[in-house]
Amino acid sequence: MADPKHGWLSGRRIYPDPIRAHAEVADLLDQTFLAYNAGRLQKAARLLVEKMLRPEAVLGVSLSGALTPAGLGRSVLIPLIRAGFVDWIVSTGANLYHDTHFGLGLAMHQGRHDLDDRVLREDGVVRIYDILFDYKVLLKTDAYLREVMLSPEFQRDMSTAELHFLLGKFLAAREDELGVQDTCVLATAYRCAVPCYVSSPGDSSIGMNVAELWLRSRGPRIDVSRDVNETASIVYAAKKQGGTSGVLILGGGSPKNFMLQTEPQIQEVLGLEEKGHDYFIQVTDARPDTGGLSGATPGEAVSWGKVDPEKLPDSVVVYGDSTIVAPLLAAYALTRKEPRPLRRLFDQRDAMLERMREDFVSRE
Repeated sequence: MADPKHGWLSGRRIYPDPIRAHAEVADLLDQTFLAYNAGRLQKAARLLVEKMLRPEAVLGVSLSGALTPAGLGRSVLIPLIRAGFVDWIVSTGANLYHDTHFGLGLAMHQGRHDLDDRVLREDGVVRIYDILFDYKVLLKTDAYLREVMLSPEFQRDMSTAELHFLLGKFLAAREDELGVQDTCVLATAYRCAVPCYVSSPGDSSIGMNVAELWLRSRGPRIDVSRDVNETASIVYAAKKQGGTSGVLILGGGSPKNFMLQTEPQIQEVLGLEEKGHDYFIQVTDARPDTGGLSGATPGEAVSWGKVDPEKLPDSVVVYGDSTIVAPLLAAYALTRKEPRPLRRLFDQRDAMLERMREDFVSRE
């Protein structure tokens, strides 16, 4: 008779080799990240490489929290975009605004979190926890954004993807003038045609500068309905073409919901047949028991139709700080996976949206 304990004890034995000098990050994850949140991180890294970055898989990344001020735009996101590992992005506006500082050559500095903010205000210094920068960085970035958005190509209705693509175009041109590349996410996303959406376009300094131009009857007019339908059409096209859809969620908040609501938009609102995203990784410090979206588990997302119930085992939540976890995930992916061809989804937006529209109109 078979030993009933065999099934429970069939997992990999925990018996790692001692860590050696000059150990590679990817090897550390495979060999020593074996339990607790380290084990979740290893599982997430392997899910990312083994399934979410397959040729047929479309991967969306959502960004919340102050990631770009901490340098994660240049260190993590740009290499992933260049490798073809990021197909579309949903971000807070703040991340893309602070990303623009880097594109303009405006400095952010390491500092301390325990400073007197009254003194910093008097001295014209802004603090994001332990990041410090000159208040003039904000003023210079604001002035640049308003000047650029007075250009003729901005004077129309557009999605946030179009807005950020045009901003990236100007920042890429600045890079060309200076003979540099990959200073900021927006410029790289423009070059690689990766659409960058913002779920709450008025909730950031980019949106505030759009609002300033609005008072002068100038500048872009953001079409949020186009954002909702464009993002849904990206997922719809991926699945209809026989591929899969995965989400890598750094943080939570509005970008997480906006990325996941693509499936309820397809199924519940448009009445088109779909089952949900295939792969789900979230890095969060939010608890699920408070009822907030940031901490909601992939299991809960299944009940909304956001995640395919048959694919729930291909879901991982890593409880940790994105500034720690994201570089490790990026290093693992860039080490273990060859680059993919760029999908250039920005260039396909109209065609994907029209296909979804046709199926919606003819569904009866």
